[in-house]
Amino acid sequence: MEKANQVLFNEDLHFEHLQWRSELAFWEDELKSFKNRLEELVNRLTDKKVLVRLEHYQNEFTLHNGIIDNLLEDIEIHETRIAAQTKTGRDMLDTMLTKKHLEFRHRMETQRQIYADLKKEFFRFLTKYYVI
Repeated sequence: MEKANQVLFNEDLHFEHLQWRSELAFWEDELKSFKNRLEELVNRLTDKKVLVRLEHYQNEFTLHNGIIDNLLEDIEIHETRIAAQTKTGRDMLDTMLTKKHLEFRHRMETQRQIYADLKKEFFRFLTKYYVI
């Protein structure tokens, strides 16, 4: 976890938000291609066990898209708060906004790991059924 007495400047947080938005946009693009792959497979495969797994991944990808939307919305809310504070002439976050930012950073790190695990699992599935 981050040090509690660390100073966070608004411009640094804004930069981190830009990085997160880029990462989330990349995930969205990847998920579109994964969903396209799923559609191809659903039309080609007939094994009911495999189709159930495909449905599982479709649900996971849809769920992850919702999480991405929530994260993007939360970034926007935080940006608005930072902008409001900047207008007051303060360039550093207060304790509450700092705490929120550090919590959000943790959420991003957690989601990054969840998404990476989902991708690994999906590619293992594709390899198992020789459909890459």
